Amino acid sequence: MLLKVFAMNESILARIKTLPPLPETVSKIQQICADPESSIGDLVKIVEKDPMITANLLKAANSPFYGFSREITTVSQAISLFGMATVKGLALSGAVKEILGMDLQAYGITPNAFADISGLQNALMQTWYVKIDRSKMDILSVASFLQESGKIVISQALVKEGKAKEFKHEVEAKQKTLSDIEKEFVGETTASVTAAVFEHWRFEEHLIDAIRYSDDPMSAPEDVAAYAKALAVAKIALSPLDTFSEEHTKEAVSKAFTFGLDQAIFEESLMTLKSRAGF
Repeated sequence: MLLKVFAMNESILARIKTLPPLPETVSKIQQICADPESSIGDLVKIVEKDPMITANLLKAANSPFYGFSREITTVSQAISLFGMATVKGLALSGAVKEILGMDLQAYGITPNAFADISGLQNALMQTWYVKIDRSKMDILSVASFLQESGKIVISQALVKEGKAKEFKHEVEAKQKTLSDIEKEFVGETTASVTAAVFEHWRFEEHLIDAIRYSDDPMSAPEDVAAYAKALAVAKIALSPLDTFSEEHTKEAVSKAFTFGLDQAIFEESLMTLKSRAGF
């Protein structure tokens, strides 16, 4: 499959082209979730055969981010509570991080902090956007787990090119937006690189475009605009840098208003998540 990305940074493009296929279990999970005839029981059987996915699923289900009222001890319980799309996103997220590695030194982000951001962005969708339009959660549940993945590839390219320290200095200076710094150093953004990675793995087109256009949702095609707007708000509110900061919260609320989303619902949902996460 040819990538739809033109004039992409050669180091990044070369890295993407060498990525191996996703694990068989993850591919089976994708197939089950794409089949309208499949059931939660079908998904349970596949997940239970993979100890790593099972462990990650139960860890997520028992994290404070989602606010479940009781301990979740079985795969069946977790899938019933989360739904198939969230389980798909969780499985894909784990596989992507395993394949790409977790070297984020250019951003100054630890692997654990990065994993938390993926979970928080998904939990925000589950807390917030499900009240806006539940029908869009099939895409948003997955995309919210995955949309920051491009940072791993960008960080690796910067390390390879000897630019990681300079990049990190620019990020810490906070004189420019993170996307602008990424463009300056590699000619790409997290969103464009993430989209290219998922084109390589032949993810569904709406998922890829939702992430790609999250940099500029107002330019998105009509059929993905709502997804792109939600992802844009989530990644502003829950940036891997300065998570839950007052500055990012204000900016996210402003974006929600610009995009025609209910500010009150968003602010309430974000505050609920902030409380759960102990911030």
